[in-house]
Amino acid sequence: MAQAGPLKVCIVGSGNWGSAIAKIVGHNVKNLQKFASTVNMWVFEENINGRKLTEIINTEHENVKYLPGYKLPENVFIHKICQEISGKVHKKALGITLIKGIDEGPGGLKLISDIIREKMDIDISVLMGANIANEVAAEKFCETTIGSKVLEHGFLFKELLQTPNFRITVVDDADTVELCGALKNIVAVGAGFCDGLECGDNTKAAVIRLGLMEMIAFAKIFCKGRVSTATFLESCGVADLITTCYGGRNRKVAEAFVKTGQSIEELEKEMLNGQKLQGPQTSAEVYRILQQKGMVDKFPLFTAVYRICYEKKPVEEVISCLQSHPEHM
Repeated sequence: MAQAGPLKVCIVGSGNWGSAIAKIVGHNVKNLQKFASTVNMWVFEENINGRKLTEIINTEHENVKYLPGYKLPENVFIHKICQEISGKVHKKALGITLIKGIDEGPGGLKLISDIIREKMDIDISVLMGANIANEVAAEKFCETTIGSKVLEHGFLFKELLQTPNFRITVVDDADTVELCGALKNIVAVGAGFCDGLECGDNTKAAVIRLGLMEMIAFAKIFCKGRVSTATFLESCGVADLITTCYGGRNRKVAEAFVKTGQSIEELEKEMLNGQKLQGPQTSAEVYRILQQKGMVDKFPLFTAVYRICYEKKPVEEVISCLQSHPEHM
């Protein structure tokens, strides 16, 4: 999104969350003179019953695969995503990432925003919160958090994205905001294991509380202490954690993992309509970093989720880790 007006808006990706945000942005730019009235969307092309997904969205204004039942504004168009965006974006463009995940770099954990920032050489903000895509598309009230190292940019995105039912708080603790969005998915897998074992709400509450403690501890290690604990009280923190542990795909698939005995990969294909599960993958990335730092024992919940998903440890290990958690010692 270039800084000179009218500001052009492009959405890269068209999964259920990208489509839900497209619905908001498409309506908002019609009423804000600061922004250009046409919103572009880039997407990997897919065939749906013999028709291109781009053609369906452009003609019927509905993402029938990832967000069925909700019409997108007619000013949102689709383009096949480029293999390389780098070098084709205005040098003064601003970006905001809605991706709840992390990656590994040569020196350990790498935030998605850092990868985009390095490849695109533009400033990147992040948006994370208790935002289940279908509920956002249905215009049910929810909150979210924008983290921006340049607050002026965060408030510009707030203007673009906020609606009466999608309320935004802007903070400058951007790395913590983004870490919350990734780490809560690990905790949600643990919550799903509890549901699969039919442990009850008290045990699940312990998973959520102890998971939050590990999220805070990990953030302080990664961000070298530059973390505001108040950020965890924003929508990106405790609210998103609760929502994901009760209603998200990570919880749902983890419960099915216990009850069916199928692998995570099998359940992804069967239950997620082509979308990926973030929690197990994030647990693997976090586990490798904890190993490098010799801190595996300080994060028993994160570690248990990893070992259950990838080392075929018994699911009951998630309960054992609660019983012996350092918070209880």
